[in-house]
Amino acid sequence: MNTAGHPEATARRGLELTPFRGLRYDPDRVGSLAAVTSPPYDVVVRPDGLHQLQSNDPYNIVRLILPQATTPAERNEQAARTLRGWLSEGILTADTEPGLYVYEQRDGAGLLQRGIIGTLRLSEPSEGVVLPHEDVMPHVVADRAALMRATSANLEPLLLTYRGNGSQSVTSTAIERMAAQPPLLATTTEDGYSHRLWSITDPAEVARIRSDLAQHQALIADGHHRWATYRRLRAEHPSPSPWDHGLVLLVDTARYPLRVRAIHRLLHGVPVARSLALLDGLFRVQRLDVPLTEALDALADSACAGNAFLLAGDGAFHLVDRPDPDLLSRTVPTDRPTAWRTLDATVLHATL
Repeated sequence: MNTAGHPEATARRGLELTPFRGLRYDPDRVGSLAAVTSPPYDVVVRPDGLHQLQSNDPYNIVRLILPQATTPAERNEQAARTLRGWLSEGILTADTEPGLYVYEQRDGAGLLQRGIIGTLRLSEPSEGVVLPHEDVMPHVVADRAALMRATSANLEPLLLTYRGNGSQSVTSTAIERMAAQPPLLATTTEDGYSHRLWSITDPAEVARIRSDLAQHQALIADGHHRWATYRRLRAEHPSPSPWDHGLVLLVDTARYPLRVRAIHRLLHGVPVARSLALLDGLFRVQRLDVPLTEALDALADSACAGNAFLLAGDGAFHLVDRPDPDLLSRTVPTDRPTAWRTLDATVLHATL
């Protein structure tokens, strides 16, 4: 990471995003940018999805984020060797100037998502700058930390959201101005999503964006384990060091609202009939002998009035809604904000 040429922000109470020299695939050295991309490490379906990504291209990024070998130590060393090899071969090259990167994603229906990538100063929880809302599993953090130690690299950004001023903000204006220009790279992956990337390198523009973001705090939308990993590695290295920062993608949800899709949970070893019996008297339960699309419509309608779920597994769908208020008061923690206590995921885990 090289931040030379850009002024350091003096504010210490908000998001401090720093430009950096990104490593990017050389389009002339890889057959297809789409073939070298991968979902995040924790979304890759194993083993079939992993094997498919590996066979797509010998330079697919999955060989770095999910290296395959007999032991964890061998896997991490393999990732480090692979990264060194790709750098020496020119498969990956560092940009000549540090910058903040604008990233855009569109799906087949035209849904637009845009954000800005940079390295974020790691803050203490007490500062309230980055807000987590999930616990983490220590063994996953240890695994990610070992990989980052071996490679000395930030291989994947985590996704942070913040509430800006929408289209009126300095950052959104800069993002949309860049999006009107030819991108550094563009590709469409096999899932139908198109991806484009730009770099903002002008020191004055970078300074304006940093000043704007310094007024905000952010919520971790995806990447709690990566955030915990960043903080663990920072604690291992005397400051100042490159480990004081972590790679993030920041999205202003006032300008580009995120789409939250269904959250699925598998109930192992609990037959549907037993589940329905346990729910009796605690939720309203309705059997829906309809196709999935109609069941989802019923779920959406019910969710307008409160927490609602679909239970499946016996050939039918069961709409589970209207939880008993006494059940909620007994099971949902009261020391959290109302917005957290009323989330479907919170109610699901607390009550069921």
